Amino acid sequence: MPQEPTRTARIEARIAPDALAVVKRAAEIQGRSISDFVVAAAQEAAHRTIEETQIIRLSVQDQRAFAEAILNPPPLAPARSQPQSICPPCHRQRVGLSRTVSHTEPG
Repeated sequence: MPQEPTRTARIEARIAPDALAVVKRAAEIQGRSISDFVVAAAQEAAHRTIEETQIIRLSVQDQRAFAEAILNPPPLAPARSQPQSICPPCHRQRVGLSRTVSHTEPG
């Protein structure tokens, strides 16, 4: 018989009496303790939530558009002949995050 993992962590929650009655009834139907029922339900909900964030669901039209973009990507923009280097403070000033730059540009 496989050994159950050791349960050492605790969780505590407040619940309305009517909600507890529903949980008790459901646990009884499944032949589980309230604790086992709540832990299993929480794990199922957690797995479902995580899965929903990891799977992208697309309509058939969006699937086709995605496949088309992968199989036939748009042409790349032409590269610049000289890369432009810009220091972070200068960039911040250009995008409006900083008002002044306290150094001189290399000449």
